[in-house]
Amino acid sequence: MLKRVLFLGITAGLLSGLASHIFMVVYKEVMFVDFSPVLKAYQLYAACVFGCVLASMGYFAAMKVVPRFGEIIFNLMFVLLSFASIISPIMFKFDPELDVKGIDEITMYFIPFTVTLHFFPAIVWFAVKPLFIKSV
Repeated sequence: MLKRVLFLGITAGLLSGLASHIFMVVYKEVMFVDFSPVLKAYQLYAACVFGCVLASMGYFAAMKVVPRFGEIIFNLMFVLLSFASIISPIMFKFDPELDVKGIDEITMYFIPFTVTLHFFPAIVWFAVKPLFIKSV
């Protein structure tokens, strides 16, 4: 089961990284705001893979420690931690020396952009989990 759980985390991480990257490109085209000076594509992929692999390890641990209620405990914790993680972009302050044209617009659009990105790993992880782990 550990192999399947790890593969789930890696796959979900890569897919959520791809979804985040596509969202970043579309957001840039629609809103005319470029976050590339602050947020690189490789950082999106790394964060998504790290978060999904960590979530998979949490799922594995929850299922081993409390087999009967492990899944519901994990699901609640994953959702709560995803909501708690949006505190970091809300509190984020741009470097005052960052010389970017339209820095006021960037700060105005940055919070909704990053808050949305924080939910991609959880959404994708929950979506692909049935492909890797069959629930009874």
